[in-house]
Amino acid sequence: MGDAAEELDAVLSGRGWDLGGTYDGTPQPGDAVRLGSSACYVVLAVLFNDEDGVLLVQEAKAECRGTWYLPAGRMEPGESVVAALRREVKEETGLECEPLTLLALEERGPAWLRFVFLARPTGGTLKTLEDADAESLQAKWWGGPLDPLPLRAPDILPLLELAARYRRSPPHPPTLPQELPCAHLCLRLLVAFTPCPPGHLWVLLNISGPPRLPVVACGTHPTQIRRGLRLPVLGFLGGCLPPDPQIGPMGLLGLQHRAGGPGGADGVCLNVLVSLQPRGAGEGPPPELCHPAFRWWRVEEEGLRGRILQRLREGGTVPIRS
Repeated sequence: MGDAAEELDAVLSGRGWDLGGTYDGTPQPGDAVRLGSSACYVVLAVLFNDEDGVLLVQEAKAECRGTWYLPAGRMEPGESVVAALRREVKEETGLECEPLTLLALEERGPAWLRFVFLARPTGGTLKTLEDADAESLQAKWWGGPLDPLPLRAPDILPLLELAARYRRSPPHPPTLPQELPCAHLCLRLLVAFTPCPPGHLWVLLNISGPPRLPVVACGTHPTQIRRGLRLPVLGFLGGCLPPDPQIGPMGLLGLQHRAGGPGGADGVCLNVLVSLQPRGAGEGPPPELCHPAFRWWRVEEEGLRGRILQRLREGGTVPIRS
């Protein structure tokens, strides 16, 4: 299982791993993902200064003019995730920045993803009312409670709390996008089974060729989009496990995207950790598989097993918020 161990190490380390172009289960991918037509990716940044003030922007758009929000905006075709983050922060606040880690992945189905980053300022000049334009009216470092401010939307409040917790005690390693090509929106699945007590660990592998982690494509039909990223995971596991598998929460280990990928595609591969929970007393081996292309691999190497178990603990991955 040498190839699988290398892939696991790369995924757990956030380095990513080449997809190879093979997908498991249904649906099989259709046309390549293209921003502005079949998908929308949004970047959002949380930045603090040395006095723990958070960087806010005052909106200029007619429908929310005068309200306050975190720097955010849509990625453009042919743009990397990090380049989009830097551009949006620069346009809306006047500051340059460097991303530190992904804080959360927010989704409204595969067609709309928002990448939430913790970042740090590295230069530039803070935007004032004299610099107001179509991007924003101004930017400010805000150090007090947000109650006095009219916010564009309250959805930034849990993100600010998430950022504050990460700064106090990072629950997961720094996680940043890796520039690896992907034509579609897909999920690489690290499906882990741990009985209770968790002395053993099994990982689901595809063994139809060199052993690898399963990869499932996200459908783009409206009914599939509405049900979010969990739908293809449930569909895949339902096809190779006994009925009603006990599937735990999903957490993000990393993401892969390269601007202008194959044929100009803007696909994203999300490397996702999924826990499979035992039934009953919670002891014994993992459930039997219904598909010959897959098998359970018992992780014997102590270091690798410990890393997976650590990421399975609460907060050990980047949260996926639906």
